[in-house]
Amino acid sequence: MGPSFNEQFDQHGAWRREFAQQLKRLAEWMSSHELMDAAVQERLQRLEEQVRSDKVMVAFVAEFSRGKSELINAIFFADYGRRIMPASAGRTTMCPTELGYDPEFNPSLRLLPIDTRLQLQSLAEWRLRPERWQEIPLDVSNPDQIAKALEKVAEVRKVSLDNARALGFWHDDLTDENPVPDAQGLVEVPMWRHAIINIPHPLLKQGLVILDTPGLNAVGAEPELTVNLIPQAHAVVFILSADTGVTRSDLSIWRDHLAISSDGMDARLVVLNKIDTLWDTLNSAQQVEAQLERQRSTSAEMLGVPLERVVPVSAQKGLVAKITADDVLLETSGLPVLEDSLARGIMGRRQSILRAAVASGVASLRAETSRVINIRRRDLDDQMAELRSLRGKNASVIESMRHRIEQEQREFDMSAAKIQAVRAVHLKLLRDVFQQLGAKALKAELSALAQTLQQKGLKLGIKKIYIETFDKLRGTLDKAQASGTEIQAMLGGTFRQLNAEFGFSLQVPAPPQLEHFTHDLNQIEQSHLQYLGVSNALKLAQPEFAERLVRALAMRLRTVYESAANDLELWSKSATAQLDAQLRERRRSFARRIEAVDRIQQAASGLVERISEIEAGEGELSQLEHKLQELTAQLIAVPGLHTTPADEQLAPA
Repeated sequence: MGPSFNEQFDQHGAWRREFAQQLKRLAEWMSSHELMDAAVQERLQRLEEQVRSDKVMVAFVAEFSRGKSELINAIFFADYGRRIMPASAGRTTMCPTELGYDPEFNPSLRLLPIDTRLQLQSLAEWRLRPERWQEIPLDVSNPDQIAKALEKVAEVRKVSLDNARALGFWHDDLTDENPVPDAQGLVEVPMWRHAIINIPHPLLKQGLVILDTPGLNAVGAEPELTVNLIPQAHAVVFILSADTGVTRSDLSIWRDHLAISSDGMDARLVVLNKIDTLWDTLNSAQQVEAQLERQRSTSAEMLGVPLERVVPVSAQKGLVAKITADDVLLETSGLPVLEDSLARGIMGRRQSILRAAVASGVASLRAETSRVINIRRRDLDDQMAELRSLRGKNASVIESMRHRIEQEQREFDMSAAKIQAVRAVHLKLLRDVFQQLGAKALKAELSALAQTLQQKGLKLGIKKIYIETFDKLRGTLDKAQASGTEIQAMLGGTFRQLNAEFGFSLQVPAPPQLEHFTHDLNQIEQSHLQYLGVSNALKLAQPEFAERLVRALAMRLRTVYESAANDLELWSKSATAQLDAQLRERRRSFARRIEAVDRIQQAASGLVERISEIEAGEGELSQLEHKLQELTAQLIAVPGLHTTPADEQLAPA
């Protein structure tokens, strides 16, 4: 068995830190050798930020009393020597809870009051209003204080049926899901709508985010949780109880919220928890094992997942075993098998995605930087030929050469107007794309869906509206892709012309690729269509709930559109950066050529000195290229990543 999830995540964090340091060293080296411009600097900063701030979210989803919080304690917090998340008998975590670490905030528990559900703002909008959250400081050196503070996520309050209905916890037509009223006719609802725990736990500091979700009623009442947070998780752990197997409420959560995998590769694990309830001294070990295997097989069949994705565990015994260092009990608890499945299922895939993204970006930067070095080498060769032709020539010939260089420089400067015209067209096309992907355009595309959802009563034909809306959204991305291809074609023609006129080596990049954003839209559409099943039809009949749903959708789509616009902007800057670099190098070359002629005119020894300087400069360029290969080789060397022909030409001999 491989390293545990905690160990492998720790290794992943160390790899990310080293990767970020390598990127930083590359940026510093490029800057010190005048190979850095604003566009290259931005790309390197984005790559470094992507590596440093990469988050991995694991969502734990279960009906009440399945041992979910205890499982989180066992996997992540056993080092505290006690329970951190509340995990007593009965209902514990009553509101969705995120555990992570943001160094901009002090260690704390932040709680959003449940009454915010009476207003239409989404969770994402409430996050921007810190004054509405109750904040409780956490003493990271005191596990007892942390555990005591976190008990607040289990707080409840009693409300009338009307209030429960307005908050989304009572549905007249869904009697099976409603809480049981007490003698006064009041029902119990969570005190808090959402909780954010910010503590510098080693794994959380390295980018792990844990999402702890309460049972069916609470999950179903918060559409943003269902259609945004859970689908974006890199892994989902769905917890059942070994003594009951898949109950009707378990099946409702699975079918309504988890049946569709959040990515192309299935990242869902089913945990059959509380296997210690089957440990019976009246039955033999073989009988207990057979009973457990029957539960595994039945659960796998009912949920439609492979048998190997159903992992039997005793979270309680695993936690005890870790705290007491009982290796035999730990093995018996099954916890190491679950941790191994989590580690292999998340960390390997996450690292390969991150490696490929960085390698692709660095390979592109290396190709552009090598072109700049080659331009400098070619300019030195031209200067060398020019200077050698002056050997033995009189002053008039040298002066004539100076005039010729100045004439070339004037002609080159005149081309700036042509380049600026191309830039103006380029920027206009980009602005048009940004408008297509802007918030105003998105609101217009969602208007028909929003109007349909806000109608009273059952939303007949809502799926058709959803499908039509997403067809329009995909069409917008297709138009953005077409605009990117148009910009690329325009730049291609301009680059070819400049190469012919001025001897540049401009290479038009491949068109921007927005297919993965279309894939994101498809995933969002699937999660929403899944949510529009018959079981949610009565909830959708409530205007407030429908409004929250469309707001959650709009926030998610805005993120996709903004990411697509950012990618297009970065592609555009990368495409024009090489033009800026070659213009800069050419101006620098003119200055050096005129300076060399002036020195030759002033002293007889100037010609020999300048030729020696150029020879030394050619050696320095060879060293630069060798160092570039060295600094980028490890960043680009990704298993399974195919290099382009341009990259292969850059490889050291």
